[in-house]
Amino acid sequence: MSNSSLTESNCGQTHDDVKNYYGKQLSNTKDLKTSACAAPAKPSPKHIRDALSQVHEDIKSRYYGCGLTVPQCLENCRILDLGSGSGRDCYILSKLVGPKGDVTGVDMTDEQLEISRKYIDYHTQKFGFHQPNVHFIKGYIENLKEANVQDETFDVVVSNCVINLCPDKKAVLREVYRVLKNGGEMYFSDMYINKTLSEELKKNKMVWGEGIGGALLWKDLFQFAEEIGFSPPRLVTSRYITFNKELEDVVGDYKLVSATYRLFKLPKDAKKEKCLAIYKGGVTGYENELAFDANFSFKEGQALEVDEELCGILGDSRFAEYFSFFPLANGSVSNKDIISDPFQFADGNNETISCKSSKTKACP
Repeated sequence: MSNSSLTESNCGQTHDDVKNYYGKQLSNTKDLKTSACAAPAKPSPKHIRDALSQVHEDIKSRYYGCGLTVPQCLENCRILDLGSGSGRDCYILSKLVGPKGDVTGVDMTDEQLEISRKYIDYHTQKFGFHQPNVHFIKGYIENLKEANVQDETFDVVVSNCVINLCPDKKAVLREVYRVLKNGGEMYFSDMYINKTLSEELKKNKMVWGEGIGGALLWKDLFQFAEEIGFSPPRLVTSRYITFNKELEDVVGDYKLVSATYRLFKLPKDAKKEKCLAIYKGGVTGYENELAFDANFSFKEGQALEVDEELCGILGDSRFAEYFSFFPLANGSVSNKDIISDPFQFADGNNETISCKSSKTKACP
């Protein structure tokens, strides 16, 4: 068997194992063996909480993500959700983009797609829309072209604890880059491991199904992003993940975090230089302050010195209309340290949410 055929065979087996785990072995969130499904301790903005409260309970009970993948400034956007599962995040986003926006969920698991599609009409009526603005398609996120996802069609791509389940993560990021418009964003939560996992543990189906077997080293994400053409990933937040006793006995001393990053596909001629950026307000839910990432939070009307990449991002994305930009005064030098390491942030954040008894109590 050729190396190519062997790789395809391994990928196919991994897909089958993951589909079996999430389609047959897990019936709801309580069956997970890590705290990855736990929500952040810091409450989400009211408009997101309100949207979540309107999502059907049957959808929410089958949530297997590791964060809340809802960036700011979504009105009228076209959004693609990779590995949409039961559709929880898609329905939240459906509400937030409004009737003129559009949300597409893609998943490879028939059981998950059946659940997500079942409640399209329910949420259309619940949100007061005249017609659905969300739909779900079957496909593999390493090959979105096969699922007929066209080039440069989306403003935002989100993913919630799914890329760690994919055997070819670089292929996923390449596909995201292809389908994003110039200025578009990938905003995603995923699991990262502190050191390379042993080959023995990588073959453990439970370890793979829980997302640990395929968890990236965070520096690999930065390397992939650079090779593909994304701007350097911007860390938004992270926290440590804990395991229940069954999984802890298997995994041992490996450490994992759930981290959210944002990546942007900037045009080749994007203007990148240190500058002063002033947030003008106006983004729904963030009228007074917009926390962009772990390093920069913009208060309305206040000038903040930003690095070259962030200047390019804010000036060539959907955020451009909400900011004013000014050159730096002569001799102005910023000594701000940029945090990119999710373990460093989690250590300082001291936020760890535990779900030790996964069979008896759902993660919060």
